[in-house]
Amino acid sequence: MKELLYLNKYFVKYKYRFLLGIVFTIIAQIFMLFTPKLISKSFKVIESFSKDENIAISVIRQELTSNILLIIATTIIAGFLTFLMRQTLIVMSRHVEFDLKNEVFRQYENLSQNFYKKNRTGDLMNRISEDVSKVRMYVGPAVMYTINTVIRFTIVIVYMYNVSPRLTLYTILPLPLLSYGIFKLSSEINIRSTIFQQYLSKVSSFTQEIFSGIRVIKAYSLEEQHQNNMVNLANESKQKSLNLAKVQSLFGPLMLALIGISNLVVIYFGGLMYIDGTIKSIGTIAEFILYVNMLTWPVASLGWVSSMVQEAEASQKRLNEFLKIEPEIKNKNTNQSIINGSISFENVSYTYEDTNIKALKNISFTVKKGETLAILGKTGSGKSTILSLISRLYDVTDGQIKIDDKEISTLNLFDLRNSIGIVPQDAFLFSDSIKNNIKFGKEDASMEEVIAAAKNSVVHDNIIGFKKQYDTILGERGITLSGGQKQRVSIARAIIKNPPILLFDDCLSAVDTETEESILNNLNEICKDKTTIIVSHRVSSAKNADKIMILEDGKIIQQGSHNQLINQEGYYASLYLKQLSEKELL
Repeated sequence: MKELLYLNKYFVKYKYRFLLGIVFTIIAQIFMLFTPKLISKSFKVIESFSKDENIAISVIRQELTSNILLIIATTIIAGFLTFLMRQTLIVMSRHVEFDLKNEVFRQYENLSQNFYKKNRTGDLMNRISEDVSKVRMYVGPAVMYTINTVIRFTIVIVYMYNVSPRLTLYTILPLPLLSYGIFKLSSEINIRSTIFQQYLSKVSSFTQEIFSGIRVIKAYSLEEQHQNNMVNLANESKQKSLNLAKVQSLFGPLMLALIGISNLVVIYFGGLMYIDGTIKSIGTIAEFILYVNMLTWPVASLGWVSSMVQEAEASQKRLNEFLKIEPEIKNKNTNQSIINGSISFENVSYTYEDTNIKALKNISFTVKKGETLAILGKTGSGKSTILSLISRLYDVTDGQIKIDDKEISTLNLFDLRNSIGIVPQDAFLFSDSIKNNIKFGKEDASMEEVIAAAKNSVVHDNIIGFKKQYDTILGERGITLSGGQKQRVSIARAIIKNPPILLFDDCLSAVDTETEESILNNLNEICKDKTTIIVSHRVSSAKNADKIMILEDGKIIQQGSHNQLINQEGYYASLYLKQLSEKELL
């Protein structure tokens, strides 16, 4: 139960619903206890008639009718109160489920890139869906039936004791066996439930990865191989599920057997006590049988509740593993930060935690507001890392990054990121309309602004060629569009935001040179008063920049303007000549 203590804050948050549910439960149980009393009373009325024939049959009939009507009335009231109990406690569990899912989602948003490198998407999805649902069953049904059982046991045992202490003792004799059986089975359920949830995550991760990469799988004709892998994984998961179900299935028969034994005990010992005169009426035995049967569902539910608690414990443990992780990137300043856009790196170094690769080594440069910096270099030279550090997706290992002469970690993180429009190397689009994908950068943008951004990124003509134009719904990850179209929509999404800082990470690699030229001409106008950093492998994307920086193995090996660098021996001049000759050949 240690892991489930995390949920106590939600019980405190919804304490009024919780307490009201308990009140409804107590009152409902009191009304339910009228039935055994009234039936016992009816038996006594019938017995009195059999012993004294002078009693009028009409009096007996009237008494029995009155008892029946009271049984119906109290049962209806108890049923209505039970309905209210469910409305308070089960609805409370839905609120907790909502809050917990949002808490997990917020934690996922706050965790750094390193976290996502270490954990698979399918597993994250399974925790926020399946695991939270298991926890909800604990907060709702498990808690509700536990309260119901405790209150019913308490009230029923008190009533039984008042009627016959000796017969009550005989009735509860099987309960220690029940408690021991629950303890043993619960421990095994906890172990098997944890294993099953882990395999469920494996299935989710596997299927999510396959569906995301379905084009590659089809291209290589690997459907059958992955189908076989899926069958093997599903079979393993099924076996773990069956192992869990086998243990869970023991609860029902165990509970019913013990309740049956209790009924036999009541009949046997109650009969002996009636014969020797300890019990004065057969109605008392009938009353006790009803009490025992009233305990049937609560006792039987103990197994189900215990199973739910053990599963919830295993699921909450998996959730706590992530909820207790402290985000690496923290917002140290909650006050508003106004960003103008000048950027400076001072002896910045960065080493990736997961691979231990030193991506940047003592990098220093400055980009003033309104200037454009182009960064070129071979794959793996550290270009994209610079953009990630500016966005604070990572924090530097050594050195300092300053925005407007303020250390980057002292700025409000959300204001910083809202002041940046970034076009990532992998243009990610959502399964939504093209219009909404562009408006992702500015949710309140007008249609005129959307069209203007699309025109500036030279994708407007492509969009109006679709049947539904800007309302065209894209497939997962923007699969409806070509690579170049996705890049251009991603550019439109960044520029519609109109931020003081624009970061372009090799975002023109999938477009032809003519389209690239048109986009760059538009960007020159847009970026006049903005701080712009362009990462590219093409000289054509860099030549108009105010500054050009060449990286190799995490170090700056050249920097200057286009005219300066083409007149120097080195990477930039050789790349310029190579791409110039390729262009002439085309």
